[in-house]
Amino acid sequence: MAYLNKVFLIGNLTRDPELRVTPKGTAICQFGIAVNRQFKDESGATRDETTFVDIEAWGKQGELVSKYLTKGSLAMVEGRLKFDQWEDKTSGQKRSKLKVVLDNVQFLSTRGGAGGGGAAPAEGIDQTVSPDRHAPPARSATVPKPPAAENLDEDVPF
Repeated sequence: MAYLNKVFLIGNLTRDPELRVTPKGTAICQFGIAVNRQFKDESGATRDETTFVDIEAWGKQGELVSKYLTKGSLAMVEGRLKFDQWEDKTSGQKRSKLKVVLDNVQFLSTRGGAGGGGAAPAEGIDQTVSPDRHAPPARSATVPKPPAAENLDEDVPF
């Protein structure tokens, strides 16, 4: 039987990332993002719905998120869902929380943007952070060109 636990979210950070370090020296960065959804209700009016999601980033990725993202920054997060359970120390009640453990992040706005968020990335800049990449790459002068028209297959049924 196959299993899949994969989440892709695009949203704005709801707070500045909080970076902590474990006793063994591993960085843990916690932050939240707000993901918006627009839809029409029964009367035809456009409505907005916002979902708030807690994110946890470990290691070098956590350090980079803490360094380059701030409240309001737009980012795409790829990760997996994790269900945490614990007992509340004050009331003794069982508590639980669903969060996303980050695998990859793509910075969609830069720190120099208006208020730290909403600014579109400059063309030709790849701001993906994955486990094998330690820092956002420098500006690239070339932008990939679309495929030539003669290479398109006209028989594709969609």
